[in-house]
Amino acid sequence: MNIHISGTGSYIPKIVKKNNGFDKNKFFTMQGEPIETPIKTIIDKFKAITGISERRYAKVELSTSDLGFLASRKAITDAKIDPETIDYIICAHNFGDVKHKAIQSDILPCLAARIKHLLKIKNPGCVAYDILFGCPGWIEGIIQANGFIKAGLAKRCLVIGAETLSRVVDNFDRDSMIYSDGAGACVIELSKESNGIIAHETSSHTYDEVYHLFFGRSNNQLKDKDTRFIKMHGRKIYEFALNNVPSAIKKCIDKSGYHISDVKKILIHQANEKMDEAIIKRLYRLYKVPVPNGIMPMTINKLGNSSVATVPTLFDLLRNGKITDHKISKGDIIIFASVGAGMHINAVVYKY
Repeated sequence: MNIHISGTGSYIPKIVKKNNGFDKNKFFTMQGEPIETPIKTIIDKFKAITGISERRYAKVELSTSDLGFLASRKAITDAKIDPETIDYIICAHNFGDVKHKAIQSDILPCLAARIKHLLKIKNPGCVAYDILFGCPGWIEGIIQANGFIKAGLAKRCLVIGAETLSRVVDNFDRDSMIYSDGAGACVIELSKESNGIIAHETSSHTYDEVYHLFFGRSNNQLKDKDTRFIKMHGRKIYEFALNNVPSAIKKCIDKSGYHISDVKKILIHQANEKMDEAIIKRLYRLYKVPVPNGIMPMTINKLGNSSVATVPTLFDLLRNGKITDHKISKGDIIIFASVGAGMHINAVVYKY
């Protein structure tokens, strides 16, 4: 018996914000100094580095838990299961439900409980809880679900990654252009087939790296100093990721008994196009083989960085043939990998 993903779903918000939608923004440094570079130059450089040309924002009436519910409903339908048979609902997020133009996060009750409520699941034996693990949260939820099932504590789990980052960004910070909203979900359960989770790897680097991503005040120091927004030290994150993510993925592949040449697709967190490309190059360099064409499908160009939602959304789109020039077939070896706030890194080797 193996543990596999039997259904997937995603919710991609309807509001599209293109890069030129930031052409009236006034950006400041983290020290509060105005950035005098012409806005078009800033946007063009941003696109060249991140690969992002547009991103998606949720409608004002929708919360993070609403997005998670919409993705979950699709995953349950895809898996063709009775939702009352779900043993665990694990929801990965980082900021809870943040209402449009609100300054507080709402995680009481937890988002998993809200999603269970929206799914109208009556079974009290279906345990619903949240996981706060930065961008790698959905993958870590998969790893936890795998552990529950292996231990005989569950037969079927629903794992969700949902976020509305557009509501926690500082409009005076250039990094605000990176973030987006979205949700992805999957049903994971026992399988009689040979497909499923082969190996996984997780690490938490918290000694020097813990505050590479953090909650901080607006770059515009005329704004309320007690209102907090998502902030990051981009250069430090880039260097950390390049120095640590390739070796973590390699360790996971080595555990699996497969070789890098067996891998058909690498589904990596859609954080920054240049960074992801550099990570993959370094990974293949560890094996002393060239990077094959088409190994890394990307969605960041159109969807931006939706944190925990990026990998499950990418997987759902890939499974359903919605990513141009990319497909997966039964028996393919694929990798899920992510890096994010904490700083956490994780990876899963999966046989499709």
